[in-house]
Amino acid sequence: MAYTPSESRYAEMVYNRCGRSGLKLPAISLGLWHNFGGVNTLENARSMVTRAFDLGITHFDLANNYGPPPGSAEETFGKILEQDLKSHRDELIISSKAGYYMWPGPYGEWGSRKYLISSLDQSLKRMGLDYVDIFYSHRFDPNTPLEETMMALDHIVRSGKALYIGISSYSAEQTAEAISILKSLGTPLLIHQPSYSMLNRWIENGLQDVLEENGVGSIAFTPLQQGLLTNKYLNGVPEDSRAASSSMSLNANDITPEAIRKIRALNQLAAARGQSLAQLALAWVLRGGKVTSALIGASRVSQIEDNIAALKNLEFSNEELDRIEAILKTENES
Repeated sequence: MAYTPSESRYAEMVYNRCGRSGLKLPAISLGLWHNFGGVNTLENARSMVTRAFDLGITHFDLANNYGPPPGSAEETFGKILEQDLKSHRDELIISSKAGYYMWPGPYGEWGSRKYLISSLDQSLKRMGLDYVDIFYSHRFDPNTPLEETMMALDHIVRSGKALYIGISSYSAEQTAEAISILKSLGTPLLIHQPSYSMLNRWIENGLQDVLEENGVGSIAFTPLQQGLLTNKYLNGVPEDSRAASSSMSLNANDITPEAIRKIRALNQLAAARGQSLAQLALAWVLRGGKVTSALIGASRVSQIEDNIAALKNLEFSNEELDRIEAILKTENES
């Protein structure tokens, strides 16, 4: 059946300016890290992407290695673009990244000019695109001069293969240096994509200050801590969960008694706010306007709908914020 986007798709979504740029991103963006690869069904992926667009999600985040197998998420997204969203390309923000292993030999990963440009060419081919809106250095390369990596990103923008550039998982110091290099080249850094959640707050120790001082936006990945900040693990580890799979970054060892105590207490607070735990966690990440967008994953349409409902209540009282801090600082009790 032919897809026709909802005419009310922009009615409810919140759009935030990305740093000091002219670009706005939806407060909730959809990542295609899992559940969009060659091992998954195209129809489910299509249902999630089109429903997300109907709900105002205009930003779809990919990377060269997303799948599995690597590259297949971009191929899936390319099929959905061709079938359903081709005529709406100018309404979309499509991002991709390069940094992790993609092909054998010395040029198949990290941050060299050779790898980044070759990888983006492959990504564009897989998605059937002439350009991406944002292209990221997916991780800092300790063995390549940062100047080379940033000059490659600058070249990519000047060649028309990307409109903006970003970095992911760089430290505060690495980010400050990257910003300085890019400023000298005349292509500003648009955005940083770090991991960030109630249970993973490393960016508060310097990185957020660097981004704010330099007018760089941020998009937080794993804001639900790989599903831990949902109701999924309140009563143990389900057999079909990410934690039950040793191939996923969250495993059963992460679900400690202390973690369960915290998420149960947070769940009670969420209920008092009329939210699910996931909605509370997303609203918390977006609090105060320091984070431009929260990047969610999904395996079914209902998860996207539930997560977007977080935008109905983004305000926190001082008492709620104090209660959250108290919960998160709780230590194991004897």
